[in-house]
Amino acid sequence: MEVANKHVTLKTHIEGAPKESDFELKTSPLALSLDPGSGEMIVKNLYVSIDPHQLNQMKSCSLLQKTSTGFDGIALGEEIEAYGVAKVVASDNVDFEKGDVVMGVVTWAEYSKIRRNGMIRKLDPLGFPLSYHLGILGYSGLTAYAGFFEICKPKRGEKVFVSTAAGSVGNLVGQYAKLHGCYVVGCAGSKRKVQLLKEKLGFDEAFNYKEETDLNSTLKRVAVSGVISEYADPGKRAAPNMLQVIFKRIKIHGFLAADHVGLFQDFISTTSHHLRNGELCPLEDISDSLDSIPFAFTGLFRGDNIGKKIVKIA
Repeated sequence: MEVANKHVTLKTHIEGAPKESDFELKTSPLALSLDPGSGEMIVKNLYVSIDPHQLNQMKSCSLLQKTSTGFDGIALGEEIEAYGVAKVVASDNVDFEKGDVVMGVVTWAEYSKIRRNGMIRKLDPLGFPLSYHLGILGYSGLTAYAGFFEICKPKRGEKVFVSTAAGSVGNLVGQYAKLHGCYVVGCAGSKRKVQLLKEKLGFDEAFNYKEETDLNSTLKRVAVSGVISEYADPGKRAAPNMLQVIFKRIKIHGFLAADHVGLFQDFISTTSHHLRNGELCPLEDISDSLDSIPFAFTGLFRGDNIGKKIVKIA
């Protein structure tokens, strides 16, 4: 049996902010039969994650490609890898059967072929929607959890400032901080987002950074989560003046979620508990259909999304 597999490819390497015209939607035949002994499987993708860090792999060359394992540049015309949730439709891998729900590295496509050593695992939904495992129970959640509890290590009653507070990571950092007993201030890029932070997520204060004329007078101490603006514009710098860093004893600590995979079980246990008790509010921004992926991805850099951006494929 064979299917016509629609997939998104990179049409041109991206320098600067991405455009929808940088991508191309293609269709190619995919056999649903596998060679015995191949250890491969074919999955039908249900949800795919839309992540800003992918832009670094879409450039002809980037610091991420040079310094991090597993983040090679994407070749023009090839399928684009992404985290996703999928269902197995054919398997020659003894660890997986047809019908299994899995999570891991798939592609921006209707179907993906997973090699023998692919980064994929069976998914226990834990009673939650499948999409949660790409956001609040996925790498966005782990990034927020590790950054807040392992790196910032705040004490109860301390003040916490969260930039990009309505994004996939920032909103969770703020919610963890409130649960931890901190006073939380967030900034976002629209009045609608500011209102959401205060009324839905319980931030103590929030402001629209586009309307703020003097951030220095507003914030005296800053912990930074995310530098998405630098992905699209190398001329922008998220770091503060280095003399300020020295004289104010500010600590800057770079990290990736993959640095803290050892925390994953604690993160899942803690976050699941808060979700079941209604103490955390998942923020998801879900679009429908594979065709919407280029618009969804470019929208990350326009600030379109509220919470975790996901595309539902099937």
